Amino acid sequence: MTVNTPLCFRGKKILAPMVRVGTLPMRLLALDYGADIVYCEELIDIKMLQCKRVINGKYKVLETVDFVAPNERVVFRTCEKERHRVVFQMGSADAERALAVAKLVESDVAGIDINMGCPKEYSTKAICNSFCIFSQGGMGAALLSDPDKIESILTTLVKGICKPVTCKIRILPSVEETVNLVKRIEKTGIAAIAVHGRKKEERPQHPVHCDVIKAISEAVSIPVIANGGSHDFIKEYTDIETFQKATAASSVMIARAAMWNPSVFRKEGLFPLKDVMQDYIKYAVRYDNHYTNTKYCLCQMLREQLETTQGKKLHAAQSTQEICEAFEMGDFYEETTAIFEAKKTSLETETQDEDDQMEDPDVIKMAVRFDKREYPPQITPKMYLLEWCRKEKHPQPVYETPLDRLFCSVVTVAEQKYRSTLWDKSKKLAEQAAAIVCLRTLGVPEGKLCEGENHLINKRKRKDRERLNNRDHGEDLAEPSHKKANFTEGTSDMNVPKM
Repeated sequence: MTVNTPLCFRGKKILAPMVRVGTLPMRLLALDYGADIVYCEELIDIKMLQCKRVINGKYKVLETVDFVAPNERVVFRTCEKERHRVVFQMGSADAERALAVAKLVESDVAGIDINMGCPKEYSTKAICNSFCIFSQGGMGAALLSDPDKIESILTTLVKGICKPVTCKIRILPSVEETVNLVKRIEKTGIAAIAVHGRKKEERPQHPVHCDVIKAISEAVSIPVIANGGSHDFIKEYTDIETFQKATAASSVMIARAAMWNPSVFRKEGLFPLKDVMQDYIKYAVRYDNHYTNTKYCLCQMLREQLETTQGKKLHAAQSTQEICEAFEMGDFYEETTAIFEAKKTSLETETQDEDDQMEDPDVIKMAVRFDKREYPPQITPKMYLLEWCRKEKHPQPVYETPLDRLFCSVVTVAEQKYRSTLWDKSKKLAEQAAAIVCLRTLGVPEGKLCEGENHLINKRKRKDRERLNNRDHGEDLAEPSHKKANFTEGTSDMNVPKM
């Protein structure tokens, strides 16, 4: 198929794919500072194939395209600002799965990359639990020993999609082996190849093999992207050219130097770290980045400053708001969340208008939201509703929560439907709101702190006392699973595809 994109891999400064670091805020910040192309973190094909593509742009709440897993986690988030410069890197050891993922994301990215250099076990070895397979193994650096599979995956992608295809490898034990492999890869029709100048058993503290990257650059005609220079070469922008000349590469890909300070891409020089971190936080808040990921990336930037007062505040932060407060950005957080709330209110108004046109008279509605601060820890309206249904011998509540830009759930109890008229940002919150509507309609307690004595908490305490008494008498402490279920919200909405 004809490549229909302006993306070019010659003379470029590129943000490398980095697990947990290469999420949307870091990619956008790198582009702001001068990066030409940005790669997302490696995402496993099996995980992506479970995702649904959700557009967050219609009502301009986030203005993103999200790929959302069955458990509601956003696996990949992108936006228009990076669409023509972001390369999607996947981990795959199967040509057909790789093509399926590429087709899923093709319209939202500028290129597709296959990771053939990661030496970590989650890429190279199969990892699974009782629920699903996280990795089928044989990916990353494991592919380097299977050139037939490499050829199959890359050829399938080049023929199957319109966007340019690249791959990222590590060097083999000898220069000759490496050059021969790269020549074979070149014949698949890929647009460029990134070479991390270390062997798969080598780590960042080992010297990068510039001579091997240079030999590759001189042996093939496609662009070669040099990677691995952060330790020995790249500390600021001018060092990028030094590394490029040492490797004779077409372009340079930067990982850890950019992770420590993404303003390494600035021609004018590095920004003070404080300014960089504040710029990063602004993107993290603006695009609703999960606070644990934001915290991780900021910790990588602080490095030796983690023991400072600010570093300790960051380490203790348990929310995006607390992270903002640690960096004296509390006002920014409040202003941004207020804008989000206004946009959501507008969305709810328009959605309500749509609902009015297709009103379902059988659904009891109420304008409520679930606020976990109003409930004891680990006690929720869904638990109370489940307990009430069992007491009244009704079937277990059934929740219907369509996956959309925002969420609204309908719960059916004793053949009657209930839902909140307000939309929530997650499926779990929407289901709790629906449970509240039902409980309030029935006049049943919902477990709020202001309701006084909480019988579910008391029930838990009784069970804890019984277990302690059993322990004192040497009896078996194992609790039957059917009893545990009284206090565990169902996970029946988890869809695991057959492999």
